[in-house]
This record gives sequence, structure tokens and C-alpha cells, in this order.
Amino acid sequence: MSRLTISMPDQMHEWVETQINAGRYGNVSEYFRDLVRRDQERREAAIGELRAMLDRAEASGISERSFGEVLQAAREEARQKSLLRDEN
Repeated sequence: MSRLTISMPDQMHEWVETQINAGRYGNVSEYFRDLVRRDQERREAAIGELRAMLDRAEASGISERSFGEVLQAAREEARQKSLLRDEN
């Protein structure tokens, strides 16, 4: 097993200690292992979601719309999902 030393602001250190004192984790190492695991799972889920989107896009065939129309539709969908601000 590897050993890792990190530095963090006092406020973050206090947060980690609070999680341990609350019984959520047994020690600092457990807390950080859980963070890494969750990050890995989140990234794997995002990659899976992207793959599914690409599969759906490929299965939908070739669009009759122009590039500009496709781009505008994508921007509108992103705005509706609050992924893009109105000025873009």
C-alpha cells in the first residue's frame, strides 16, 4: 500500500475531523479512500453516459439539419438544462 501526504487549509482539516468524530469514518485514510472511490465511480458513470449518448446519436442516423441548426438546438437544450448561460 502506498503512503500519501497532503496539505489542506485548516477549515478543510476541521471538516475531515468532524466527519471522523461523527462516526462516518474510522480515520483520515478511510475518508480519503471513500472520496477517491466516489470520484472513480462518478467518472465511470459519466463515461458510460457519454457512450450511451454516442450510441443513440449514431443509431439516429444522419440529420437533414444544417450544422448551424444542430448547434442552435444543442445550445437551446443546454440552456433548458441550465448547462449554458443565455449569453452563449
